[in-house]
Amino acid sequence: MPFDLTGRRALVTGAGHGIGAAVARGLAAAGADVVVHYGHSAADAENVAAEIGGLGVKAKALQADVTDARQVGGLVEEAAGFLGGIDILVTNAGHLVARVPIAEMSEEHFHAVVDVNLGATYRTVRAAVPHLREAGRRGRIITMASQAAHDGGGPGAAAYAAAKAGVIGLTKGLAKEFGPDGITANALAPGFIGDTAFHGTFTAPAVQEKIVSGLPIGRGGVPEDVAGAAVYLASDEAGYLTGATFDIGGGAWPR
Repeated sequence: MPFDLTGRRALVTGAGHGIGAAVARGLAAAGADVVVHYGHSAADAENVAAEIGGLGVKAKALQADVTDARQVGGLVEEAAGFLGGIDILVTNAGHLVARVPIAEMSEEHFHAVVDVNLGATYRTVRAAVPHLREAGRRGRIITMASQAAHDGGGPGAAAYAAAKAGVIGLTKGLAKEFGPDGITANALAPGFIGDTAFHGTFTAPAVQEKIVSGLPIGRGGVPEDVAGAAVYLASDEAGYLTGATFDIGGGAWPR
């Protein structure tokens, strides 16, 4: 990796598969010790942690429900105890939940989507603040937004788009609030990233092909495309970059 994160300590939420797993691997390849958070699939997260441990850094898989403040607090404290602190926080955990048109959407669905995306980001950052402040100018907050935050998302994804737009706004607020502590806060906004459970679950193969065919870059994204940006934002080289949103979509946005 072109950036050196040796000795840094990272917590990545939603890191058992897809983008989160790629981010965890990327940080570890650059030298960081990593806690791999997962919500449901222990086996996947344990496999990611074992792979990371094989790189010669510390790694551990930890479970928590990111919609539960108490569990999030416990996750952060256990991660900090294992790592000896937290320098890098990547709030990747999030979920579309289901594609539901606004006219058919229940209050429960709307709030569930906002809670697992925007609410989870807020809870995790809030719990990690004391540790990030101890890290000082090595402190990095990297949130996960989406291209949907810019363009409203695909069919039935308005609640998800709103939540991810909220993540961008929250990230800008974090940049202002924690800048005096030397902590940076930036958002990643992936577009179409193939080889993920997200599109495998919510986007039909024919629709995926249509999306990819319209991308200026000429190919679909892969989780490692997002991981590379995360590694950069975690590095010393990005120390003057805060409050920004990195669009990782092969030119799909802006159009």
